[in-house]
Amino acid sequence: MESGRATLLKEQQLKDQFDNLEKHTQSGIEFVERYSKFVKERSEIEISYAKQIRNLSKKYQPKKNSREEEENKYTSCRAFLSTLNELNDYAGQHEVIAENLTSQIITELSRYLTELKAERKSHFHDGRKAQQQIESLWKQLESSKRRFERDCKEADRAQQYFERMDADINVTKADVEKARQQAQMRHQIAADSKTEYSNYLTKFNQEQNEHYYTLIPNIFQKLQEMEERRIERVGVSMKTYAEVDREVLPIVGKCLDGMTKAAESIEPKTDSKQVVESYKSGFEPPGDVEFEDYGPGQTMKRTVSETSLSNSRGEAKERPGGGKSKGKLWPFIKNKNKGSGPEDFSHLPPEQRRKKLQAKIDDINKDIQKEMDQKDALTKMKGVYEKNPQMGDPASVDPRLVEMAMNIEKLQSEVQKFEGWLAEVEGRLPSRSDPPRRQSGLYESQNSNSTMVDNNCAQDRESSPDGSYTEEQSSETQVKVAIANTPEFDDEFDDGDEETLPTIGTCKAVYSFEGHNEGTISVTEGELLFVIEQDKGDGWTRVRRNEEEEGYVPTSYVEVFLETNTKVTPPAQISLPEEKKMWDSKTSASE
Repeated sequence: MESGRATLLKEQQLKDQFDNLEKHTQSGIEFVERYSKFVKERSEIEISYAKQIRNLSKKYQPKKNSREEEENKYTSCRAFLSTLNELNDYAGQHEVIAENLTSQIITELSRYLTELKAERKSHFHDGRKAQQQIESLWKQLESSKRRFERDCKEADRAQQYFERMDADINVTKADVEKARQQAQMRHQIAADSKTEYSNYLTKFNQEQNEHYYTLIPNIFQKLQEMEERRIERVGVSMKTYAEVDREVLPIVGKCLDGMTKAAESIEPKTDSKQVVESYKSGFEPPGDVEFEDYGPGQTMKRTVSETSLSNSRGEAKERPGGGKSKGKLWPFIKNKNKGSGPEDFSHLPPEQRRKKLQAKIDDINKDIQKEMDQKDALTKMKGVYEKNPQMGDPASVDPRLVEMAMNIEKLQSEVQKFEGWLAEVEGRLPSRSDPPRRQSGLYESQNSNSTMVDNNCAQDRESSPDGSYTEEQSSETQVKVAIANTPEFDDEFDDGDEETLPTIGTCKAVYSFEGHNEGTISVTEGELLFVIEQDKGDGWTRVRRNEEEEGYVPTSYVEVFLETNTKVTPPAQISLPEEKKMWDSKTSASE
């Protein structure tokens, strides 16, 4: 009985330990889940912070075609722009932190939690199975023990009944024999129960020994190892959490260094000079006030110098021709002209007006150059179509060529108009030590020969067979006249020694090409050639085989390898002959 109580006590204690371990391991899993949730919320904060930083940087970026964009010429404004760009990169590093936290911690812990829960469930399943097994054996042992006890009591009662029957002289011999046989049978049953009970007891003791010294310790050992791995995994995740931040510190430091460098690049004197250059008016200083003597019957004239402050508030002054001259704008006198102002910028001071007109002329010249490049490309394409009708219809290009010619004519008239205003302003400005800004050689020639161009345009209209006139003829005539009236061009082309274009790379022919048309060159598959002019959007690349053979090939027929260190001649160093060559070869880059 004492042995049974001890076994029951052990079973109860073991069950309590399993319950405690189950609670503890469940608490450990909940801790890992809580830590994973913490890292996830940190990642969301980093993403939100990076988004807010990017929005902040974008909000304060200078708007296009606004006053803020014009202010970028000042070093302080450029420094602020650099700071905004560095801040944008800084926000990117916080996005990197969020990505690394998600990939290196959150995702890994999520996968590990799934494995941990499965392992924990398996260990506790094995423990409960072992407990059920030992409890089943214990019940079988108790059942056999109670059966053995009952059989023993039945055998004792049968023996006592036999002895009473044997001592009674009134009982027949047959009844005594029957009682004796019954007692022997009961003793045999008790002996069998004893044997069965002994076998169950031996088996239970073996199973119990294996249960408490082998199965349960192994399960507890596995649970302990599982718990240690869980704790170690949490420690590794915490270390990774710190390393994720540490990895971006060098780049964050570079961003901060960039902000510091931008701040150190601010030059107050340079900015103040920019302000002076931007807003100097170009007016002459006011003239001296003449002395007026007083005499009897005379009235002193209430007049002032023409260039004085009092006269610059917009008072009109009659010109000899009957017109009115505008008052000059001086510092501290508010300009009443609001909005964009007239097209000729006449509302601005002379110096500012000159700068605006010059900038406008430069922009229109760039547009003209771009239109001419596209027109030349289409003209070349049309020539290819005329030589090879199977490649395309030449007439399909004509509408676009007419449109481009009209655009060029319109732009050139705009240039002449603004150059006239610029000449008027430069004629009125006081003489300066610096030479006036020059136009490109091509358009100076056009301006100096505008009258001749107009006459040529008229002749073109008269000599046209159908009486029509196109801008294509006019623009080409202007270019030819401008070049023809340039002495340098005459000297250059009289000699006939054109400088060869520099090599800007190499190319390999992917397919063979038969260059039957004028300006093209034949190539064979696999042939290596020198590239002297890139494709400008018309599908043709200019190549050279040797000093005497060069021409155009389809860009799709060759594989081009441009040199990374190709140098382009600065515009200020290009002579007029070089400029003409660049014009003819269309190497000047269009914007």
